[in-house]
Amino acid sequence: MTDAEVLFETRGTIGLITLNRPKALNSLTHGMCVEVKRQLDEWAISPSVQAVVVVGAGEKAFCAGGDVVKVTQSYKAGTSEWRDFFHDEYLMNIAIAEFPKPYISLVDGIAMGGGVGVSIPGDLWVATEKTMFAMPETGLGLFPDVGGGWFLPRLPGETGMYLALTGARIKAPDLYALGIASHVVASDKMGDVIAALANADIKDLDDVRAILDGFHNDPAPAPLAEVMDDIDAAFAGISVEEILETLANNPDEWSAKQFKILMSKSPTSLKLTYAQLKRGEAHDNFRDNMRMEYRMVNHVMRGNDFYEGVRAILIDKDNAPVWKPARLDTVSDRDIEAYFENLGSQELNI
Repeated sequence: MTDAEVLFETRGTIGLITLNRPKALNSLTHGMCVEVKRQLDEWAISPSVQAVVVVGAGEKAFCAGGDVVKVTQSYKAGTSEWRDFFHDEYLMNIAIAEFPKPYISLVDGIAMGGGVGVSIPGDLWVATEKTMFAMPETGLGLFPDVGGGWFLPRLPGETGMYLALTGARIKAPDLYALGIASHVVASDKMGDVIAALANADIKDLDDVRAILDGFHNDPAPAPLAEVMDDIDAAFAGISVEEILETLANNPDEWSAKQFKILMSKSPTSLKLTYAQLKRGEAHDNFRDNMRMEYRMVNHVMRGNDFYEGVRAILIDKDNAPVWKPARLDTVSDRDIEAYFENLGSQELNI
């Protein structure tokens, strides 16, 4: 297989995208984002391509996120690479969301952060028994970007807020129950799925859905179903503080675990993510959400917690980030409002 970071080919009637950095769990680089958007723009007007399918190379991951270590290094070095990365990643997310033909994500393995952004804005999302989904950004001093402000508030009940704040990892049964995964297919059938799509005459999304239906197997009952009432009761709070108070006042083991998890996250990220989802819920379209998230990420880069989270989790791996501010009560509403301020000449160019 070629050394290219992302591969493009046409198979029959489909365009196939393969994220090709298996040793790095297919994490996205700036170049990959640029190339995916460029290819989508081309396939959007190509009569021979009736649908697009995206997969990840290797056995472990679909895509474990973006290359945030390189992003933080760029900012500290004073280069523009970090801004270029987010700018072009978000343009790629928009291109996926607005792609005029069926866009199908075959998510076989880990899908976190940027891997969610290269898949969920599409039309159909296929999980396998190896799929593991998470938006872990509050533990990195960031927020669930790449469209998290759009899709998370639209999940059932308060599950979106729960996933966003805690970074909980979920698998195929929960993904299917929440409607994130449209289908669940055995991992060893993925090649057959691609072949079936490539050999089909795809006129619309219903044609794709009918093909995937033929491979689908209902997963086991969703573990989240057992705590859905608890999620809705706790994560419907009118603030992060109220969510924590509800969890602290519940004596059960699940609530105590969620409380402990939240207390380990960046206080700024928790409040910022809460505000992001509330604002994203009111947006009329995906573009408005991505414009908001681009403002947010530019402001985040000027702070402390993103660098500290990346250091603690991905570089030094001591898992002991020192957040600043360290307490929720020292992160004011005015502090959070500043993350949504217009960037002027540096607004997302869409």
